[in-house]
Amino acid sequence: MFNIAIKQEDYLTYILKDLETNSRLEIVPEKGGIITDWTIQGQKILYLDQERFKNPQLSVRGGIPILFPICGNLPDNIFHYQEKEYILKQHGFARDLPWQVIRQSTDDSANLVLSLTSNPETLKVYPFEFELKFTYKLAGNKLIIEQLYTNKSKGKIPFSVGFHPYFFCGDKSQLRLEIPATEYYNKNANKTYPFNGKLDYSLPEIDIAFTKIDSNKASFTDGKRNLKIDITYSDLFSTLVFWTLKDKDFVCVEPWSAPRNALNTGEQLNYLDKGENYQASIVIEVIKD
Repeated sequence: MFNIAIKQEDYLTYILKDLETNSRLEIVPEKGGIITDWTIQGQKILYLDQERFKNPQLSVRGGIPILFPICGNLPDNIFHYQEKEYILKQHGFARDLPWQVIRQSTDDSANLVLSLTSNPETLKVYPFEFELKFTYKLAGNKLIIEQLYTNKSKGKIPFSVGFHPYFFCGDKSQLRLEIPATEYYNKNANKTYPFNGKLDYSLPEIDIAFTKIDSNKASFTDGKRNLKIDITYSDLFSTLVFWTLKDKDFVCVEPWSAPRNALNTGEQLNYLDKGENYQASIVIEVIKD
């Protein structure tokens, strides 16, 4: 049995529940369509920095922010198009704008459909008309995010998209990563390193990109809690980014459709022709190990 409720705190929040498995998901449409919380039988799946979330001057650190129309940052935040310069800040604007709730259902899952459409403000920094429709589905221990990208412009539009899930992890020494790649790129060192599944979590920060992945699934196991999390993504997503900070209880495993600065370099960049749609999906499943 599924249920959807609403609560009003700092923001209007939709609460999706699977009552049979005691799985609970919170979504805040007006703050970037973000998922802020997910618990299963009271066990925390996601991390959220509440103080940053409440401060509109700071970017959210936690939940599952949406990255669009870029992932990562651009040099000097500049995007060049048709001999003009546009300023696009890190990860784009979708995570900061209010999304509209257009449908909800509790038939075969607790699901909520949100949309984001281009407007005069987005056109100032990204000169293309678009519509995004995301369907969040909660069923059992699975979260499914179905995506529909639509070009509303008169010509072709470039874009990249990603998700930035912050998974709660209190003891990284017992973390086991399964990433479908044999190397990663470290942007700070500007160097590629071999990957054998192990990372040094004593470092102040780990921020690396796996740009040559050979499977549509990544996983990690939180050994302390005996939880395994599988992330399955459609072919749109060609890059996986891993990010964590030493003194914070989170790890981020982020599916991106293209690496940083793709809007300028064209590397693995996606395009939509006039009137074209593109569908994609991500499934996150929590398994008790």
